[in-house]
Amino acid sequence: MKRSGEQAMRAALVVMALGLALTLTACGESMENLNKYIASVKARPADPIPPIPPVRTYTPYEYDGTVGRDPFRQSLNEGSDEERPTNRSGPRPDFERPKEYLERYELDTMSMVGTFRKGESYWVLIRDPEGVVHRVSVGDYLGKNHGQVVQISDTQVSLSELISDGAGGWLVREASIALGEG
Repeated sequence: MKRSGEQAMRAALVVMALGLALTLTACGESMENLNKYIASVKARPADPIPPIPPVRTYTPYEYDGTVGRDPFRQSLNEGSDEERPTNRSGPRPDFERPKEYLERYELDTMSMVGTFRKGESYWVLIRDPEGVVHRVSVGDYLGKNHGQVVQISDTQVSLSELISDGAGGWLVREASIALGEG
């Protein structure tokens, strides 16, 4: 029985050797087609290289400073030397009051998640960008633009923001956050 196993093993080795020899002879076929293709590619003329574009000379601009508007002075319209009127008597934010927690976030990063009422008190629930829910009532401040809550309804909270007009004055802008917004 040992002999038949050895003979089977030898037969398997012979078959594998013949298969390997056939495989290697298939790889050693004539490489004539490949050599012809390489020769034909090398025989093609090369595409011409486009010429280098001419170098343009730089012409420096000299600022005279006497003609046109002063570039360091703010003006109402481009090219106009008229100064903006300042609104010093209008609404102004109270810079002396302590900032509330939700004033550190932009208004569009917060969302209204609900409202609740207890007796006469009515609150809105606001989620900040970190996912923490805060209780806010009328008169509280939200957002970076001095937004004060002026009205709370079941579907939105309305704010009055103060925006700088760039000339020392302040403009009032109405804003709101709707339920489920953001």
